[in-house]
Amino acid sequence: MQDEYRTVARAGVHETEVNRSRFLCALAPAATEQEAQAFVAAIRKEHADASHNCWAYVIGADASVQKASDDGEPGGTAGVPMLQMLLRREMRYVVAVVTRYYGGVKLGAGGLIRAYGGAVGEALDELGTRTRRRYRLATVTVDHQRAGKVQNDLRATGREVRDVRYAEAVTIDIALPDADVAALRSWLADATAGTAVLELGGEAYGDA
Repeated sequence: MQDEYRTVARAGVHETEVNRSRFLCALAPAATEQEAQAFVAAIRKEHADASHNCWAYVIGADASVQKASDDGEPGGTAGVPMLQMLLRREMRYVVAVVTRYYGGVKLGAGGLIRAYGGAVGEALDELGTRTRRRYRLATVTVDHQRAGKVQNDLRATGREVRDVRYAEAVTIDIALPDADVAALRSWLADATAGTAVLELGGEAYGDA
């Protein structure tokens, strides 16, 4: 897994105009290819009267899925420059749809490439990006007497407490960088006189 990746901060739309043609770039985070395709379908439905709804998406922290469509524009003048802009900005888990309302002036191949790629770039500038970092999921099991202090100390040191469950013992689900595991294990042993149990789980991404 990649240690981190960048994605769009939020879903939104940014509009530009080039030689009387309107270009509306809709961007959104997408966790899966199905989510990306559903977003494309929703935009196409919303702008069914548009001249073109071209799209591109990148799924996977390693950009393993990359797809694009020119939706009737000359081959390689819309979807590909949109995809290239996403990749140039190192965007992952993101979908872009650029809706064009033709304004009567032909832009030519070079003009289209600049317009579609530029619409995505401007939308990314407008909406902003965020970095997601890989974390190790872990579970701390501790007795009730020490649980409150352990929870508070975990939060105070910036570790993400995801869930707390109370039974015979208290189970605290956390996420932390792999590099912190050894230090956490040592700290837990000191803080709980060796009574806490740390179990490592899988991996997930969270905001850096």
